Amino acid sequence: MQKEEIFKIVEKQNKWRSECLNLIASENITSPEHDKVYVSDFMHRYAEGLPFKRFYQGATYIDELESKAVELAKDVFHAKYVDLRPISGVMANMAVFSALGDYGSVLLSPGVIGGSHISHEKFGVAGILGLKTEHAIFDKKEYNIDADATIKKIREVKPKIVVLGGSVILFPHPVSELRKVCDEVGAKLIYDAAHVLGLIGGRKFQDPLKEGAEIISSSTHKTFPGPQGGIILSNSDEKTFKKIQSKIFPGLVSNHHLHRIPSMIIATLEIKEFGEDYATQTIKNAKTLGRAMYESGFDVLCPDKDFTESHQILVDVRKNGGGKKVASTLEKANIILNKNILAFDDVNNSDDPSGLRIGVQEMTRYGMKESEMRYIAELMKKIVIEGKNPETVREEVIEFRKKFQKIHYCF
Repeated sequence: MQKEEIFKIVEKQNKWRSECLNLIASENITSPEHDKVYVSDFMHRYAEGLPFKRFYQGATYIDELESKAVELAKDVFHAKYVDLRPISGVMANMAVFSALGDYGSVLLSPGVIGGSHISHEKFGVAGILGLKTEHAIFDKKEYNIDADATIKKIREVKPKIVVLGGSVILFPHPVSELRKVCDEVGAKLIYDAAHVLGLIGGRKFQDPLKEGAEIISSSTHKTFPGPQGGIILSNSDEKTFKKIQSKIFPGLVSNHHLHRIPSMIIATLEIKEFGEDYATQTIKNAKTLGRAMYESGFDVLCPDKDFTESHQILVDVRKNGGGKKVASTLEKANIILNKNILAFDDVNNSDDPSGLRIGVQEMTRYGMKESEMRYIAELMKKIVIEGKNPETVREEVIEFRKKFQKIHYCF
């Protein structure tokens, strides 16, 4: 392969995704100001340890920036402690789980069926660390954790770690309701905010730390429109947080990808400045898309609860051929979303589950509002319900996207 081929493939990717409706719930687009500081000399450098306590020389400016990034995140998320060194959400979870759990101790989460990330499971980070996994009781109708039943479960299994949040989260989780029982059994209450961090920063979703979570672990590139990476925020005691930090370094991370720190500052400043408007419109868009798809004949979950309070909606497409088929067909029309297990699926059916998970945060950043959500529902109806050729509809998608190339809610 010649270098020219590499350039061409990258350019194809850039052009293609600029012509797509990008509805993957775990993605976002970064701003021009963010991108200006993403590629810099920092990407060549190392700075092991904490700011002003490095194991390498040459850290003068990363110390200045990282310390500012930490203080800014404390301000935006109302946290006592912040660490930006995890290089992904999974690494953030691994640091927290390894610090707070012992081999053979119990971690309780919603489970994949209830929306957990795979890192919460026995086949993910939790299992790799030797933790035993138990699941909260999930109310399939309400599409949320059953707090009363889960309190009983926590008393029964006595976990050391309770994890809320995850990869599928339509509605706020019962943080305050579970905090008391966690204290009762000696469990640490963790909130995986990877999907909703931007909504939390925009003050339009629940505030897990205020409600009683001791620690937030998260990625920084979903509803939070920053560089790909991880973050840990905490209002726990200093001893607990230092234990987590010891797992980050020297345990899990040596070089923490310094080039993302300046851009993380830009993204956090954008959330501070524009986050409320962005989060408000994102949730409005998700509700509108859910309603429009429901009225078009799709089986969108939770119509009696206005579909969602986050950036996500879930659609049961069993009658339309299943998640795998529908997601693949829509991709041919440049409508990019993902198949997803729903609460009534078998966890082993992840290859061809019943559902679709749709997120509107990226298209919201491109300036789309309620009327555009209704049009997106119409486009999907043409393909999935009316059976029109997706390659024909793709031309409509490409033309539609031409009007939405500028990124909003940013400097």
